[in-house]
Amino acid sequence: MVKGISRQVIVVHSPDPKVFEQAIFIVREDAKDITDEMLLKQAKQAIRGSARSKKSKSLMPYAAGWSCVGAAVMALIWLISGIV
Repeated sequence: MVKGISRQVIVVHSPDPKVFEQAIFIVREDAKDITDEMLLKQAKQAIRGSARSKKSKSLMPYAAGWSCVGAAVMALIWLISGIV
């Protein structure tokens, strides 16, 4: 049985249709003063990804480098403690 609730949705087609065909965004009921163009722009921006996700990808080489530095420091401490 389907309950009679009406919601506003935005459907955005995927830029890369290999995995996803489209994304469906359900608009909040309290979003009254936003134009259709602004809603579509925000939905497309969410599809492309935010700046935060791009920033986290660029930190990956730094994490690997700091892990190597930490491992080298621990190995040095281990060697020094074995000598004394």
